[in-house]
Amino acid sequence: MARKPTGPLRRGWTTGACATAAVKAALLRLRDGTWGDTVSITLPKGETPVFVLETTAVGEGWAEVGIIKDAGDDPDVTHGVLIKARVELGGSGVSFLAGEGVGHVTKAGLPIAVGEPAINPVPRAMMDEVVAEIGWQTDVRITISVPNGAAIAQKTWNPRLGIVGGISILGTTGVVRPFSCAAWIASIHRGIDVAVAEGMPHVAGCTGATSEKVVQQLYGLPDHGMLDMGDFSGGLLKYLAKTNVPHITIGGGIGKLVKLAQGAVDLHSGRSQVDFNSLSQAVDNEMIKGANTALEAYEIVGPAVAEWAAETAQVEIQKQLRGAGITSDVVLIDRAGKILARAGDRP
Repeated sequence: MARKPTGPLRRGWTTGACATAAVKAALLRLRDGTWGDTVSITLPKGETPVFVLETTAVGEGWAEVGIIKDAGDDPDVTHGVLIKARVELGGSGVSFLAGEGVGHVTKAGLPIAVGEPAINPVPRAMMDEVVAEIGWQTDVRITISVPNGAAIAQKTWNPRLGIVGGISILGTTGVVRPFSCAAWIASIHRGIDVAVAEGMPHVAGCTGATSEKVVQQLYGLPDHGMLDMGDFSGGLLKYLAKTNVPHITIGGGIGKLVKLAQGAVDLHSGRSQVDFNSLSQAVDNEMIKGANTALEAYEIVGPAVAEWAAETAQVEIQKQLRGAGITSDVVLIDRAGKILARAGDRP
């Protein structure tokens, strides 16, 4: 059941922070020969959260700790999962391995090299610091695992980013901020990075699953060419403008694309609204001033609303691309997936 916060929203801790805490607890067990009930780590910005040890195991030259991830009040798919770290003595320096449920990188463009475990740079650095802090053994092998991580990964961007076999161990601050847009936008940026590294000549950003299906079938794009834009058109276009991707298709329903045409960079209903007065002037029809939705305006006026939205959204997209030389087109659909209007340069 989804959590329904009733008071101030709680922050949580990233998978990277949980993995780091598990590594520290395992190292302390190997050094001191005893388990504690909790362990504290220092995050990049100086915070010192305390984590409860959920599972423990020990053997000759190794120790393993599991910590339950608490994402606070953020609707994170990894909330409540067990993040496990096994620390083994030996090797040369600190090395990282992917255990059950942690993915491997198979495509270029990510901050981790192809073939490496999907453990991002900041969590790696945090674990390096913990090894140095304990100061007992500096040659260790760290294996991070997440039971059921492979299934959880199917609900994330990992398959499209070329991360196979499980989730990624993530985090830049160690903190999960409730209902933050930052994580989604960061995922969009990583998707663009992969598309650039793959030399994709054409990518698409869509507002939802129906428009994504229509656009992907229309142009025959591979999964890694489909950027999960959602409501964050501005976050996508601003970052894309810094790349050399030749062409972008934006797909969506009439409500979202009318807002894009009117200059919105965040298409969420709670953060931007259709201006019906402006829309009525644009299509020269006073009747839609009292409309409740863009779809209702379309039903009153007909194709002229969809055509205006597609054509004007195309102009707005080019404005947001800021002269980057990237061509674009717009595919506007209804709720059933029927194409109502198209505009722009066809790839």
